[in-house]
Amino acid sequence: MARPDTATLLRLVRTPDYRRLWMLGGIANAMRWLELLAATLWTFEMTGSALAVSIVAMVRALPMMLLGAVAGALAERLDRRRLLIALQTSSALGAGGVALLAFFGELAPWHLMVQGLLAGLAWAGEMATRRRMAADAAPQGDLVQAVALDTLTGSTTRAVGPLLGGVIYQFAGIAVAAVIACALHLVALRLATRVTAPPRRVATGNPFAGIGEAVRLVLSLSALRIVLGVTFVMNVFAFSYNSILPAFGTLAFGASSAAIGLLAAAEPFGALLGGLWLALGRRNPPGTAPLVVGSFLFMVLLVVVAFTGSYALAWLLLAIGGLGTARFAAMQTSVVMTAAPPEIRSRVLGLVTTCIGMGPLGVLAMGALGDSVGPRLAIATMSGIGLALMALLLLNEARRR
Repeated sequence: MARPDTATLLRLVRTPDYRRLWMLGGIANAMRWLELLAATLWTFEMTGSALAVSIVAMVRALPMMLLGAVAGALAERLDRRRLLIALQTSSALGAGGVALLAFFGELAPWHLMVQGLLAGLAWAGEMATRRRMAADAAPQGDLVQAVALDTLTGSTTRAVGPLLGGVIYQFAGIAVAAVIACALHLVALRLATRVTAPPRRVATGNPFAGIGEAVRLVLSLSALRIVLGVTFVMNVFAFSYNSILPAFGTLAFGASSAAIGLLAAAEPFGALLGGLWLALGRRNPPGTAPLVVGSFLFMVLLVVVAFTGSYALAWLLLAIGGLGTARFAAMQTSVVMTAAPPEIRSRVLGLVTTCIGMGPLGVLAMGALGDSVGPRLAIATMSGIGLALMALLLLNEARRR
């Protein structure tokens, strides 16, 4: 007989809509990271500027900052399946456009920014549409495992995507990378069209008033305040290290494009192991403690990585940090799905998306610091500020209690 944890995973993948949404997320997210690394490598090669690389990465995340909360409100007022199809179509069109421009030798950094905006629209709607739909499609009682499996898959794609992006870029160039991304985005689009989510009653009224209601709920609940605060800190001050990896890997270790892709895959690889541990582990209820501890671990290790002289040690430390980001990512969604009432969850997830979308501010700051003081000090400075803000956030929550 299968163990209970294995049986849970089998039950999840045998649920048709959950399986399709899970596979769609894996494919789309892998291509997102492949495209991002290929775009930043090409930009650094063409310009030699860490700031230019950061701007290309920043534009991709800009829709999350500007439209994350709106996407959450719209997800309660529109058919989520159709919205998912539209967003996935924008990703396929953007990748196809980059492929054509690259093949004809007309590609410029601003083209990658436009493509990044299209991909960013899909990213902005990811949490309020696909993740919400996947959580809703999971069998009753399997929420934490469903989110953990989805998070594990996301961690896998964050490892595989950059690794493939680095290898393909080094040996075939950005045009081939974009063709592969476009083809797999079309596969994901096909999966989206096969989702058979039942009709649902959608919310009515002013969507902006709905956003205000979600904000009031978040401000009233400690768990949601912590989720949004930690999400903001991690995306602005921790995950922004990704944007400077091409410059960091090249200047600190003399790494090739493939080696930089491998370095970019280190933290997601650790998160994959951490997510597997959560998915196969005991059914513990969602909580903010794992989210906070995991985030602290990752940022402390980032400071150490910034000053290491060994590529192998940097890779190992980032992989260990991934164990922390796995807990952060799993609890980020699970806490919202349990703490917020069903009728307002998409709007709260939209606010989480907005906090994730604040990442461009960190990317821009990381790039500017990288150009002025170098990639090592830039990573250490941003991570140190993040740790200080996390401490202030927890002290404030302790006072309020």
